[in-house]
Amino acid sequence: MDVSWRPTSVVAVANVNENGDSVRMADRKPDTTERAGPQLPAKLTDAPAQRLIQPLARFLEIESASGVLLVICTVVALLLANSYWAHDWEAFWHTEISLAIGNWKLEASLVHWINDGLMTIFFFVVGLEIKREMVDGELRSLRLAALPILAALGGMVVPAGIYLLLQGSGAGRSGWGIPMATDIAFAVGILSLLGKRVPAGLKVFLLALAIADDIGAILVIALFYSKALHFGFLALAGAGLLVVLGMNRLGVRNMIAYFVVGLAIWLAMYQSGIHPTVAGVVLGLITPGQAWLPRESLVNFVLDAIDRLDGRIDRPQVVDNLTKTARETLSPLERLQTLLHPWVAFAIMPVFALANAGVAVRPEAATAGVAWAVAAGLLLGKPLGIALFSYLAVKSGVTDLPSNVNWSALIGAACLGGIGFTMSLFIAGLALRGELLDAAKIGTLVGSTISAVLGYVILRFATPRDA
Repeated sequence: MDVSWRPTSVVAVANVNENGDSVRMADRKPDTTERAGPQLPAKLTDAPAQRLIQPLARFLEIESASGVLLVICTVVALLLANSYWAHDWEAFWHTEISLAIGNWKLEASLVHWINDGLMTIFFFVVGLEIKREMVDGELRSLRLAALPILAALGGMVVPAGIYLLLQGSGAGRSGWGIPMATDIAFAVGILSLLGKRVPAGLKVFLLALAIADDIGAILVIALFYSKALHFGFLALAGAGLLVVLGMNRLGVRNMIAYFVVGLAIWLAMYQSGIHPTVAGVVLGLITPGQAWLPRESLVNFVLDAIDRLDGRIDRPQVVDNLTKTARETLSPLERLQTLLHPWVAFAIMPVFALANAGVAVRPEAATAGVAWAVAAGLLLGKPLGIALFSYLAVKSGVTDLPSNVNWSALIGAACLGGIGFTMSLFIAGLALRGELLDAAKIGTLVGSTISAVLGYVILRFATPRDA
């Protein structure tokens, strides 16, 4: 990408004459009978609310479709893990893969590369979504953010407390973070089954809740599920982040340069003892949320380009400049999220599900205390914590319920918060090993499935058809 390019010679066109020809500002004479100007400027500059709603709608649509694909991959993984090919299936995911540069070598299993490598991209997109919510979404002001943040806090504290109550003195006590997570893809997928009867405010609440929940999960991973720290590598990762901030300040747009520095940060974070996916979140949070050029520049440039193209003047150069201008009026955050979100939803997450959801369902694992503790944390702790903290926040006057949302509907959404799945499986892989991990996976799948069914049934009766 060109680092120094700026659109030049932008000539604004404000109206058209009676013959449909363009009239420049300098040539236009005041005329109260003049026809209305072209609709393009109004569409691009007069709809700030639309600019907030469209990314949200696109995000929810992708998450809904991704939830269906995740269900399919989960079923496939479970069937293969309990089939004649179970041994080969497990051996495939534990195939060793090496990355060597000179004398330096990094070797890990395929599932390890997925969980530490590909999932970094997932967490990068999570960081981008958190940043977008903080800039333009439900987390941009304290009063708007209060309800989902406090609800998410309750949805983390209570499930962890229930888990520790059941397993605090057992071998699986380190798995307390497993039932704290919410899988937004599955939750939105369930909401989509209810169609238009679900109030928009409830969808936004659930999305903001999941985003706040992700922030909590990231902090838990960084603070409690990382290895012994190596401060030298941690300093290198910090230096890399400063380089990225400097590149942002200087206006560098070349994505390859950012990828190279980001890869170096990931490697340093990997060696530092902090889980490398945290690097993805931090990089997402420092991605600029402001466009390099205002949208008005695109409006003026489009109208000027129409003049030039009509006159067949420098057609290739005009089209090239128009493309660059359009790209520069999108923030790096918007461009990266639009580019990466479908890949995460339809490639990375399904691969993660295939690699991690497969578990041999054995009686000893299914009836283990860890399985019961995880399932209870998701099925009981999540809705109880979310609903209780939401009730206290509203009754204390800190915030209000979303528009057109009653308490029954909020309880239904709170049950959907108990769909841990992706993040729960991810944390389980960090917290536990062997039979305890298998038990945690079974508890996650059972708790998430029942939470999904319960949330759907409650919302079905709590939301009128004309909502």
